[in-house]
Amino acid sequence: MEPRPRSFYVLSAFFALFVLFLYGPTLTIGILSFQGEGGGLTFPMRGVSMYWFYDLFEQQAVGDIWGSFRRSIILGLMVMATTVVVSVMGGLAFRKKFAGSGILFYLIITALVIPSILVSLGVGLLFSQSGLNVHWSTSGFGAQLTWTLPFGLLIMFAVFNRFDKSFEEAARDLGASPWQTIRHVVLPIIAPSLIGVALFGFTLSYDEFARTLLTAGSYNTLPLEIYGMTTNVTSPVLYALGTLTTLFSLLIIGGFLALALLSNQRKARAGSDAGKGV
Repeated sequence: MEPRPRSFYVLSAFFALFVLFLYGPTLTIGILSFQGEGGGLTFPMRGVSMYWFYDLFEQQAVGDIWGSFRRSIILGLMVMATTVVVSVMGGLAFRKKFAGSGILFYLIITALVIPSILVSLGVGLLFSQSGLNVHWSTSGFGAQLTWTLPFGLLIMFAVFNRFDKSFEEAARDLGASPWQTIRHVVLPIIAPSLIGVALFGFTLSYDEFARTLLTAGSYNTLPLEIYGMTTNVTSPVLYALGTLTTLFSLLIIGGFLALALLSNQRKARAGSDAGKGV
């Protein structure tokens, strides 16, 4: 076996440092969340316990953790559903050129490069000056869509650029209506991509801070609540909250991956059954 070149070890060390830099803070918070009852916010740890996780479920003197968590979940689901529906509709619309399609495409992309805090300020001012209620479910919802929709649309553009139109032609030849073609042919084929768009939409909304800062109104989402608590709460209960929210995010990702895996298994089984039938 030939010895590995020196560059291999250099690149491996660089990659290990990158992974440590990427996940080190999360691991540190996870470890410190298991501080003993008399522990603080830094090392060395004073014992190991689940005290701060229990304390997290007690009535907090400062902050509305579970109310903000509920609002973030509801807002994330709203943004996720809207992003999936609009992205699919936009992807289908852009399959054919229409007047102004190029300008509209660049307007969509522009939303990604505008500083988030300016978007938050603009949406908040628009709602307040129009006499509309600045609320997480209205102005906050709209501000977050300026972040999630461009990602969803870009994914759908890439999916439909590679989509084989012969499947749709075959369905129409068999007498399927346009809606039946979309429902029974197009959507099942792009289902894994839809799961990816949904995952993007939910996670981007769930942890969004800047675009929600000036558009959430009187009720905070979870990122805003955690930021506000950092100036008042000086105990490892914040680390316990960070650990639980991280585990929740991983659970959501795992759920979407499981759905994608089940979808692929059903397709493979259907293809195998069709082959046996032939």
